[in-house]
Amino acid sequence: MSNILNNVDLDKLSQTAENGRKDKLTLKKPVKLQGEWNMDQSKGYQFRTELAYEKGKQIIEIDSPSFLGGAGNRLGPVAYCVAGMASCFIGIFVNVASTQGISLKKLTVDAECNVNFAKTFDVADEPIMEGINFQVTAESDNADKEKLQQVLKMAEERCPAMYSMSHIIKVNAMIK
Repeated sequence: MSNILNNVDLDKLSQTAENGRKDKLTLKKPVKLQGEWNMDQSKGYQFRTELAYEKGKQIIEIDSPSFLGGAGNRLGPVAYCVAGMASCFIGIFVNVASTQGISLKKLTVDAECNVNFAKTFDVADEPIMEGINFQVTAESDNADKEKLQQVLKMAEERCPAMYSMSHIIKVNAMIK
């Protein structure tokens, strides 16, 4: 029987960490996708990709908001980015809390970022992202606010999304 806390399988986390200590290459996980821009306006979206996960695949359709030339028929790319960042961050928070034996009664996150499209539209050379805020509400039976704040700090340090936002990540884009 699995050792589950906060909907996290601690046995799997432990095994992953143990495998990583033996061979760090097991901790490197590629994320790949192939997407296609849709030229047919009647389909109601601009971009489509099929993402694979362990037990299947999921089709994602994205449409820009109207001010960016889309029709606003689907979530836009920035909404997916914010959802991904928030879910990554809160997922690492739960993992850290769970490995420390902290039982959570409630956990929510409010995420908000301000995007400045001045550079996108060649209006001004200003930063595109003005920052992102995460407001985490966490309630626990066995951890006080100070302990939860420590977990939050550890999650900030360990989260791939947080790392990507706070460090320069080499980008290589080219036409094939």
